[in-house]
Amino acid sequence: MRKEATRLVSALLRAGNNGVSTSWAVGGTRLKSAMPQPDEKKDEDLHAKEGKVLHPHLLNENVVKTQYAVRGELYLRAEQLRKEGKEIIFTNVGNPHALGAKPLTFTRQVLALCAAPFLLDHPKVEDMFPADAIARAKKILASFKGGVGAYTDSRGNPLVREEVARFIEKRDGVPSNPDHIFLTDGASVAVRLCLNAMIRHDRDSVLVPIPQYPLYSASIRLYGGTLVGYFLDERRGWGLSVEELQRALQESREEGKLVRGLVFINPGNPTGQCLSKENLQELIKLAYQEKIVLMADEVYQENVYQDERPFVSAKKVMWEMGEPYRSHVELLSFHTVSKGTAGECGLRGGYVEMTNIHPGAIEEVYKCASINLSPNTMGQIALSVLVNPPKPGDPSYDQYTKEKASELVSLRRRRHMVTDGFNALDGVTCNFTEGAMYSFPQIKLPAKALEAAKAAGKAGDVFYCLKLLEATGISTVPGSGFGQEEGTFHLRTTILPREEVMTTFVEKFDKFHKDFMKQYS
Repeated sequence: MRKEATRLVSALLRAGNNGVSTSWAVGGTRLKSAMPQPDEKKDEDLHAKEGKVLHPHLLNENVVKTQYAVRGELYLRAEQLRKEGKEIIFTNVGNPHALGAKPLTFTRQVLALCAAPFLLDHPKVEDMFPADAIARAKKILASFKGGVGAYTDSRGNPLVREEVARFIEKRDGVPSNPDHIFLTDGASVAVRLCLNAMIRHDRDSVLVPIPQYPLYSASIRLYGGTLVGYFLDERRGWGLSVEELQRALQESREEGKLVRGLVFINPGNPTGQCLSKENLQELIKLAYQEKIVLMADEVYQENVYQDERPFVSAKKVMWEMGEPYRSHVELLSFHTVSKGTAGECGLRGGYVEMTNIHPGAIEEVYKCASINLSPNTMGQIALSVLVNPPKPGDPSYDQYTKEKASELVSLRRRRHMVTDGFNALDGVTCNFTEGAMYSFPQIKLPAKALEAAKAAGKAGDVFYCLKLLEATGISTVPGSGFGQEEGTFHLRTTILPREEVMTTFVEKFDKFHKDFMKQYS
């Protein structure tokens, strides 16, 4: 049994439970704090407590146990400080527009015309909007029966799903069936839709990389399943190891768990690494051999800042591997308008493509999607523009490509500013941010700081991040919220603040860290 597995669980339990019962498994190890079960309560306490039916002690147990570190204790404290007048740099979440990114002009032009179709009849519409934006809005509105204020098919508008399928075919050179594509309110909803269908009881488990994005730990817990962590290797640039995956899989099965899904995030969140084609081949082979559904979180596919490992989709690699993988490996692929250069987080547009999933299972997911009637229409339109942008020769092409290229070049510079700034500090090491929107430095906390953290009832990294927030207004997320090797401490920050703000960020962080280390050394 790998000792780090048990230690990681302990670290995660310390990292923000606030005394609430929780349940995690990493490499098959499971800890569960004691919580009174319904049959231990008196009958009169089962319905209401203190006059309330919706009392925190009488809620769905899985709801109470669910934690989401990205908007946890640190975020709440940052919001409190903001209301008190302190200037806060919110680097806790990948929210580009909130940190100064500008929306892509063509996307917003199409959205404006679709939201206000009477503008299309305005005599000066051609003076206000380019011809291709007008044509696109008319085409979209013709396919949205009743306009953007009407429900669509529960899987999303057929035209947009067709556009997504053509995008995938162009990207991968692989056929795509629009009927196997579900449009959703952001990729997170698509992930939860699939996990909800996959998890039947607490023996059902999902392999998730550690460090992981808390969407997975929270959702798996919410649906009553078990997270099984496989560790990424920080010493090898957060590298993925099949041997580590097999260890986690074997230990989980020895504990009686049924591993049904395997999540990988490419490029990585919070770790920022890009998977190689060889990594993807290994994942696909493992999924085939062990009969596991692959969940390809590919939402950062546009956010790549190096040339050695360009993004390649899992579907493309699987197709190129041929049989038996091409037609047997079950694959769920996720994408969104929230990331990349669009950064349209608030519009909530995303999709999941289902490859080699049983038609009957797809019908059942469709039924569940129908409970929400339809995904929001503005998010669907933003997704339409993402997957079907202006073409060469179109009036908006030059501006559209220039805006995207400018943002990516700036992000490349900003990741250097952050990574170089961290690595210049004593006691801080940070792997190169190859992709996505984050840096995940390791902070070597001195013994005196850990003693102070313990006295305050905080994990070491939570203590450090709270001190950072109070002193500088920089809002980050402690590494314990993502999972980390026991004895190590990290934090996650985005690389999204604009370059002028990033300069301030680096200067403030530098001064704080030096003062902190001087105080606690």
